[in-house]
Amino acid sequence: MKREVTITVDLLVSVNPAMAWVRDMLEKGLRGGPVMIALSRPRRTLDQNAKLWPMLTDISRQVDWYGQRLTPDEWKHVFTAALRKQKTVPGIDGGFVVLGLSTSKMDKGLFSELIELMYAFGDEREVKWSKKSREAFEQVRNV
Repeated sequence: MKREVTITVDLLVSVNPAMAWVRDMLEKGLRGGPVMIALSRPRRTLDQNAKLWPMLTDISRQVDWYGQRLTPDEWKHVFTAALRKQKTVPGIDGGFVVLGLSTSKMDKGLFSELIELMYAFGDEREVKWSKKSREAFEQVRNV
């Protein structure tokens, strides 16, 4: 048996067939020892993640942040920290580290909130969105 199996249940799938599937998988899995069952929301898609980077790049190229130009990756840290209110901790060798969220662990809804936050931030600072960023925003907005 595979080490991990997944079933997606939504309003289009009846709960009873899904539970029967889970029961069957549980019985098969228990033959090999203890198993773990986890429930979660679907994570952000690779397509959503690909849409993030054009926006971060546009912001990186156009916004000075307190006299500095940040890389797209640094901007990602800024936005994920802002999304759920930042937490700052002392660094190992001095300075401070701002802790954000991992985008790979975000569900689709939270990831859409991140894109909305970035879009609002960029609009306030008159970022000229590239065609790729505009298309990305429209697609993610409708997820």
